[in-house]
This record gives sequence, structure tokens and C-alpha cells, in this order.
Amino acid sequence: MTQSKPAAPARRSEATRTAILDAARERFAADGYERATIRAIAKDANIDPSMVMRYYGNKEGLFAAAVAIDLRLPDPASLPRDEVGPGLVRHFLGLWEKNEVLTALLRVGATNEAGAERMQGIFADQLLPICRRVCPDPEQAPARAALVSSQVLGLALTRYVLRFPPAVALAPEEVVAWLGPTVQRYLTAPHPA
Repeated sequence: MTQSKPAAPARRSEATRTAILDAARERFAADGYERATIRAIAKDANIDPSMVMRYYGNKEGLFAAAVAIDLRLPDPASLPRDEVGPGLVRHFLGLWEKNEVLTALLRVGATNEAGAERMQGIFADQLLPICRRVCPDPEQAPARAALVSSQVLGLALTRYVLRFPPAVALAPEEVVAWLGPTVQRYLTAPHPA
């Protein structure tokens, strides 16, 4: 008769971390950053609140870990230069449609400094390099990335957070048709000096 060994501490630790992050994502999405508590997240994960603090330090550390997001932006080299704008809009729509963490991050980013900093970091680390590759003057890339962000975040706010009925009713290809040329212009048009 063989006895099964107890789970290795590393596996238990990873399972605990996963449970905490899953609970945190759901709680931040449902309650927002300000109203979500370590105690409620721990309860959702069926663990003691001290475990959350052990792994993540505080609510800000937990939030940063819970919303670690890879936007998986397309490589601009994979798109014709005149299709990067529509390609980005199409990509962002696909992300927002499938990922409630992004919606939670947008809600929190609009009302909380830690959330805003997290959103700024994600866009700076992931969108800015694309803008540098396709815009005519790399020095203009930060301003152009900010303009692109204004479009995709504005769409996300009206469609997924505030849920304006006309924005929700637009088919994805309509959104791409409307916003794609604007994002393209932000990326590749000459500076409007």
C-alpha cells in the first residue's frame, strides 16, 4: 500500500497565489479599487488575509500583480504601414471583449492614483514602442501614443464601463471603420505644425 505524499510547498504556494489573484481580479472588477478590501479578497480565495499580505505586501502590490497585463499588441511589421491604425483598433476591441481585467483597470485608473499609474505603465511599456516604430518622427512617439490611447481608452470607457447604448450597439467592424483611420492618422500623418 502506497501513501500519497502531501503536495509540495511550492505547488501549494503557487495554488494560493493563483487563488488570490483570481479573487482579486474579480473583486477589483466588481467593487473597484477603493471598495475592494484585502479581507474580502482573502474570503473569496478561502484563505487568511495574512496570506495576501505575505505574498503581495499591501493592496497596491496586490492590485499591481492582479492587473499585470500583456496587451499582446501586433508587431507593426506584420501589418502594411497604412493598416497599423485599424489593426490596433481591431486588436484592442478583441482584448476588451474578452478581458474583464482591462475593464476593471480602466475603472480603477479613472478614480485611483495607483490604478492610473498602472495603466500609464502598461501603455508606455507596450504601446509606445509600436508608435516609435511607425511614426515619421520618433521624438513625436510619446504624443502620438497618448493620442492613440485617448481613442482606445475613450472607446473602452463609453462601450464597456459607461455602456452608452450607441457605443455598445456598434458592430466591431463599424468601430474599426470609424476609429481605425483616426488612429492611423495619429500614428503616421505628418505633424500638423
